[in-house]
Amino acid sequence: MPPPADAHPLLASLGPEPFDPACDAQYLRAATRRRTAAIKLALMDNRLIVGIGNIYANESLFRAGIRPTTPANRVSGIRLGLLLAQVQATLTEAIAKGGSTLRDYVDSRGEPGYFQLDYYVYGREGLPCRVCGTAIKSIRLGGRATSYCPRCQR
Repeated sequence: MPPPADAHPLLASLGPEPFDPACDAQYLRAATRRRTAAIKLALMDNRLIVGIGNIYANESLFRAGIRPTTPANRVSGIRLGLLLAQVQATLTEAIAKGGSTLRDYVDSRGEPGYFQLDYYVYGREGLPCRVCGTAIKSIRLGGRATSYCPRCQR
């Protein structure tokens, strides 16, 4: 019998998926307790949690009201629980809408995704926040475009 897939050297260091029951607020708190990197960068680190790309990290942080530059170890356990719930909600909504179409992406049926029509912050620099009307700001964080609302995300 072959060894389990997660024993493979390329997979052994990966964190849990956001929908894995092992991925809860306690896990996230323990995993970020000593991380001084920005919460957005921690969220996108596959060693911590897998499957959260740049767009979904931006959108989840907005929904949770957490500024992406906040040091990961400064986010409380309660807020991490809220963040994880928003990651799950964001991914669920994105999947239901076929994902995010960037440039020429289509799904296996040749259909584009429509989640990008509902972005709160990603790619909306200078536009008014859909919640409070404040202009969306954009910075580079870890070499990636990072968008946030300076009023809604503290």
